[in-house]
Formats: sequence, structure tokens, C-alpha cells
Amino acid sequence: MAITEQQVRTIVEQVVNAFLPQGTQTGESGALTQKSTEASPQDSPASTSPVSTPSPSVPAVQDASAEGKPSSFSEMDRLIQEADQAQRELMGMTLEKRKEIINNIREVMLQNLDTICRLAVEETGLGNSRDKEVKNRLAILKTPGVEDLEPVAYTDDYGLTLMERAPYGVIGSITPSTNPTETLICNGIGMIAAGNAVVFNPHPAAKGVSSYTISLFHRAILKADAPSGLISALSNPTIESAQALMKHPKISLLVVTGGPAVVRAAMASGKKVIAAGPGNPPAVVDETADLDQAARDIVSGAGLDNNIVCICEKEILAVSSITDSLKDAMKRYGAYELNRSQIQKVTELVIADPGRPGHEGAPNKKYVGRDAAVIARDIGIKIPPDVRILLCEVDRDHPLVWTEQLMPVIPIVRMSSADEAIDFSVQCEHGFRHTASIHSKNIDRLSRMAKVMNCSVFVKNGPNYAGLGHLGAGFTSYTIASPTGEGMTRARTFTRERRCSLIGHFRIV
Repeated sequence: MAITEQQVRTIVEQVVNAFLPQGTQTGESGALTQKSTEASPQDSPASTSPVSTPSPSVPAVQDASAEGKPSSFSEMDRLIQEADQAQRELMGMTLEKRKEIINNIREVMLQNLDTICRLAVEETGLGNSRDKEVKNRLAILKTPGVEDLEPVAYTDDYGLTLMERAPYGVIGSITPSTNPTETLICNGIGMIAAGNAVVFNPHPAAKGVSSYTISLFHRAILKADAPSGLISALSNPTIESAQALMKHPKISLLVVTGGPAVVRAAMASGKKVIAAGPGNPPAVVDETADLDQAARDIVSGAGLDNNIVCICEKEILAVSSITDSLKDAMKRYGAYELNRSQIQKVTELVIADPGRPGHEGAPNKKYVGRDAAVIARDIGIKIPPDVRILLCEVDRDHPLVWTEQLMPVIPIVRMSSADEAIDFSVQCEHGFRHTASIHSKNIDRLSRMAKVMNCSVFVKNGPNYAGLGHLGAGFTSYTIASPTGEGMTRARTFTRERRCSLIGHFRIV
């Protein structure tokens, strides 16, 4: 039986209301309204605002067809069906309407930025609110929108050929716990700008803040009088639901941001996949570098959100003649150097599976994204809370060099020359071709390393986050698709190319 527009609207309102803070609901028009309630003395002022934030415990959306059980395969099928209908409606709307939706999204995310960051830290225990604000603001403001879909035209004696970009339809997307809201915002803006709808399977450890972020998307979309089914997320995501999402016949494209296992599963689905995989970014410092700047940049870059961002500097390869000076400078900018016995203790603490050539290894998840002071405390030392990174001088075979820690424990290795450092960078990066950086004033070395690393992101004389567009030129992305080759994803990444040739009298020159 065909479902009516009013029935679709009713379902959407039920979904949105389940996401919204208590006391807030949608009216018949889809606009947000406030229930008449009397705030108790312990209620904060925000708790009665139509754009207020929920408590850290964000309620899960319940699937009525699953008798109240949170998230099920029937819920997934419903969300995908709604996404399919919403995407068809979007394609009947103007590009100006799409621009309005994106502008609304940016506005509502900025209004709720503090809450997004706080909830992410409280739920996942990863990173810190200060740096999450930087990352989320970057996603909100520097993710390309509809303007990224600019058409291309070719003319010659035969006429005119027009190249335009068409959406895939419904995208299935899997997001990580390390950058949960940033990835949702960045991908959500880009995918809708490209004309798609998307159903997210968030990381289970970030399902609450992911649900809250999706509710903000719904507010923005409904404000533009567009179907909120354009973007949704499973209320109780699991590995099984991710696998089912990958196999659903109405999913036309998979966009995966996660570890090697989930990337492999997506690649085995038989569908078109855009996948972001792991990295182990090396930072080379040679004898020509401005050491004060290099030290400041590396501490700031490696310390960003406690190093959980995949592009962050993970190991430092310094020419031996300047290593001591570099370390001294880094300590002035917030690094704390561990001695040999402390390095042994911290290695035993934070490495679960030691990396080595040909084997990437794995960190101890308990310490991923934790503050440097917390890690130091657990090996018996007390350091100031403002320390950004724990600096560990080790040899080139040490597991800290070969394992992507995703925490502020950063190894530094003495190298005999810049060329040796560059060659070793290729090895310890494991061939991920993700991110790398160099601090040098030697043009030949800058060029050589860029070529041999062949990474999606390469930074010269700056913190690695400059490659994301923070204090660096260009747009941003939190799905850096090195395994599948797209690199920094953007709106046009989520489209198919379409060619229309007009033969005859269409050239005007």
C-alpha cells in the first residue's frame, strides 16, 4: 500500500521527537515548538529552550515495530526506506533549497557547539572539549557545500559537452568514536549538498552524542521545509547492524571511517566503497629547520585532542645533530620527556600488540585519547595537567614507532641524515599513504619526501592539522580515503559524473 505524504510527515515527526530534548516537539508544520512545562529549581535555563541541549544521557530512538526494543534491523529498513523517499523529494527541489539546508545546518551546529563537544568527551572519554571545539568548528565552517558541484563544459567544432555531478541516492555510512560528531557533520553536509540521503551506523561508544547531532540536523532540515529523512542514525548501532547496512539493496554507496576490519568488511560487500583507513604519520625534522617553529608545531599537532585524530604526528624522525635542541624546544612548548625506565613502563602500559615492520600492531584501548597526565600517573609520575605530549627517545625498532598509539605518547628517533629519515618514514608509515610531514628549508628534501611518501595529506613546515584546513589553506574532511584513493572527501566525492553532449550549433565563439 502506498504511503501518503502526511503519513511520512507523521513518522518523521515521531523520529525527530524521540531525538529532541525533553519538553521539545515538532508541530504539524515540522517547526520546533515547546511544551508548556514548569521548570524545577534544579533545571538549568537551557532545559526550557527550543534549541536547548539534552543531558549527557541522550535518549535512544525507539523502533515502534520492534515492540520498544532499541534499534533493530526493522528500524534500519524503515530508516533506509525513509531516506530513499526523502532523497527523491530532495531531487525535486532546487539547488537554492539545498543551499538553505546546508546554511541551516551550519547555523544550528554552531549554536550547539559547546554541548556537542562536552557530550562527546563525556560519552567516549576521548580527547578534550577545547580541541573538539576546534575540530567541530572546522567541520562546520570549512566543509564544502553545493558550490563544490560546479559543472564543467567543453566546446569544439562539434558543439558542446556538459559534465555535471549526480548523487548516488542513499548512502550507508559508518563513523568512528574518535571523531564522532566531526565526521557526522562533515559527511552529512557533503552528502546532502551532493543530493544524497544518508543512514549512519555510528560507533556504539558514541551513539548518544551521535543521536544528539542527528537531532540537530533534523532541526535544520525541517526549518528549510525539507524531509528530515535525508539523514538518520541507528539508535543502537552494533557490528551486526553495520554488516546489515552494508548489504541492504537500497544502499548505493558505503562511506566508512574506521579501522582495518570494518574497511575490509565494506570492501567485501560488493558495493562501491569510499573508505578511510589507519595512518601512522611520521614527522621528519632536518638540520635546516626552524627548530623553534618545528617544536611548537609538532607539540601542538601531536597534542591535538590527545592525538586521536588520524592525521596527527605519531613519530618524530630527527637528524641527530639537532635532536637535543629540538627536544629542549619541545619541552618549552608543552612536551614532557620520559627517561629510559619510564619509557619502558609506558610502553608496557599503552601497547597491546607491538607493531613492527610488516605488522601495524595495536594500542591499549584503555589509554587511547587519554590526557598525558593520566598516562603519566599510571606509570607513577605526576606532571602538570597542561602537558600536551609525553616525549620518548627510542631506537628505530621500538614498538612506539611502529604502532599508531592515538594518544599523546610520541617517540622521537635520531637519524644520521635527512635522507635516512625520509626513507625510514616510508617504512614506519606502513604504506598506508595517509599523512606525513617534514620541517626543512631544503627544497630538494621537501620535494623528495612528498613524492616518496605519496600520501593523501602531506604538510611542509607546519602542524599536521594544517593539512585539514585548520590554520592552513583549503577545505576540511574527516574521512580521508587513502585505502580507496579519494583522499580528502568532499561533496563531489559523493557523486557520479554525468556527461551530456550537444552536437551542432552550440559553440558561441
